[in-house]
Amino acid sequence: MTVSFMPCCTKPDSFVRRLHAVAVALLTVALPLSGTTHAEGIQTKSVAMDVVDGGYQFDADFKIALNPKLERALEKGIVLYFVTELNVMKPRWYWLDERVGHSRVREGLSYYALTRQYRLSRGTLSQNFGTLDEALQALSRVRDRPVTVTSELKPDTEYTVELRMRLDISALPKPFQVETLGSREWDLSTGTLRWDTKLPLPMLQDSARP
Repeated sequence: MTVSFMPCCTKPDSFVRRLHAVAVALLTVALPLSGTTHAEGIQTKSVAMDVVDGGYQFDADFKIALNPKLERALEKGIVLYFVTELNVMKPRWYWLDERVGHSRVREGLSYYALTRQYRLSRGTLSQNFGTLDEALQALSRVRDRPVTVTSELKPDTEYTVELRMRLDISALPKPFQVETLGSREWDLSTGTLRWDTKLPLPMLQDSARP
């Protein structure tokens, strides 16, 4: 299901503020899991893209389950890196679609045998967990991820939004990269979810208002 909200710039500023507070969600795509649930892999459960002061951000929920080979790799000290990527594309009939918005975050999942804890890290930030299930649950909850807009968006233009989470095989040690060739056990990905929507212009900061 897709929900669109288009703020009207002809209304008084106070009305726009109240309307924006009530309908901050720009779009929401809910994907209930089918009756046949896969025991391993990554599934997209839902995604919501919001308009915020000065730009956009998105939330997403995934279902992540590792197969025995990946669990053994963690226990051997191998860090598994997961990439969550969202693209906003502008269709062009005369050429390839143009990417006008982008968000990409890579998170590392590791296991420390000495403390028997799992660690989830993103940049300089990290968090420890007592069980793998707890770490995967935290990894599966994407919240307040900013979307960088690289081109001016138009309010009456339809854009294609693409979302994907995957295991970053290129970040594995070289011997493991060779092992992944042609192996379904290392091919962990949601595939690319695509949907079309019209994006409203982001709300301006108070200091930028005339």
